[in-house]
Amino acid sequence: MERGEEGGPDEAVAFIAETVAELVKLAERHRLEVLSHLLGMAQLEAEERLRTRSKRKLS
Repeated sequence: MERGEEGGPDEAVAFIAETVAELVKLAERHRLEVLSHLLGMAQLEAEERLRTRSKRKLS
C-alpha cells in the first residue's frame, strides 16, 4: 500500500497536505505560476481540514 492509504481520512489528509506542499515548492522553483497557485489552494484546503478535524477531536 502507498503511504497515506493505510490509515483513515486524517492520515490521508495529512499525507496530501505534506505532498502538495512539496509540489508547490517545485512549481514555484520552475516559475509555474498557475500550477503553483492551484496546488497552493489544494494545500490550504488540506490544512484547513486538518485544523477542523483537530478542533472536533478536542471537543
